[in-house]
Amino acid sequence: MRKTKTFEGKRHVYDTERAEECGHRTFGAFGDPDGYEETLYKTKGGLYFVLGTGGEASPYPTQDIRPLTAVEAKQF
Repeated sequence: MRKTKTFEGKRHVYDTERAEECGHRTFGAFGDPDGYEETLYKTKGGLYFVLGTGGEASPYPTQDIRPLTAVEAKQF
């Protein structure tokens, strides 16, 4: 997935195929409308982002990319 987003006042391109996967976590069970999965990525430029996918009642009702600060990525 590739998406352009503004983060900390700058536009960046976040691309899951070009970034390094750094972690993964799952909340809930498969098929749970509240359940979701997050995969943490790091770009070659040192930016972090999460690709989220989930059920209709989750924080990710549609697949989305969310930029993270380095502190947030470390807490992931």
